[in-house]
Order: sequence, then C-alpha cells, then structure tokens
Amino acid sequence: MSANARVTKKLPALPTLDDVDSGKVTLDEYEIAHREDIPEWTDADFSRARPMREMFPEIVEAFEKKRGQRGPQKAPIKERVGLRLDHEIVAHFRATGPGWQGRINEVLAKHVKSAGR
Repeated sequence: MSANARVTKKLPALPTLDDVDSGKVTLDEYEIAHREDIPEWTDADFSRARPMREMFPEIVEAFEKKRGQRGPQKAPIKERVGLRLDHEIVAHFRATGPGWQGRINEVLAKHVKSAGR
C-alpha cells in the first residue's frame, strides 16, 4: 500500500426517525446512537447544581433582555426624529424594500454634502 493511500473504515449507519416509526429500533436506541440520551439526575447531581446566574451571569443577562431592546450605542451617530413626508416620497422609498428609511437618510446626507455644509 502506498503512503498516500487512505484507509477508510465504514461506520455503521445511524438509525433514523423512520426506523423508530417502523419499529426497527426503539426511541431509546435511537437517542443512544445519536448521543441524545440524558440520564436522570440523582440526589448527588442536584446537590452539586448551582444557579446559572452564579456561573454565567452574562448569559443570564442576555436572556433577560427584553425583545427589541438594544444595548447602548458605542458612538451615538443618529438622532431619532419625527418627520412628515409627502405620501409619494414615502411610497417611492417603501417600494424599494427593507432599509428604505436608511436610503432616505443617504439621499439627505448626499444633499447636505453637495451643499457644502
């Protein structure tokens, strides 16, 4: 055999959920084969358990953030304003898809830059 020849060992096929449905393997056998079996906790396991907040406070904090809540901006560069625009202008930019508000900002920024301010 040459030095470049690879020896391949064929692994046994893992059971599928279809195998479970057809009765070829049990759900327990499927979970063991896929390393999804989780043993039941003992009293010793519970005595060693610690609150997640003690071990991973940053993860808990990330999970506790409210939906839609953003973190602090590193450098606030935009200001939130209320602006009334003509219907035709809004319809035109909305038709361009997501990010249309940012495109309005780009158009205004180009205008300011071209005006030399």
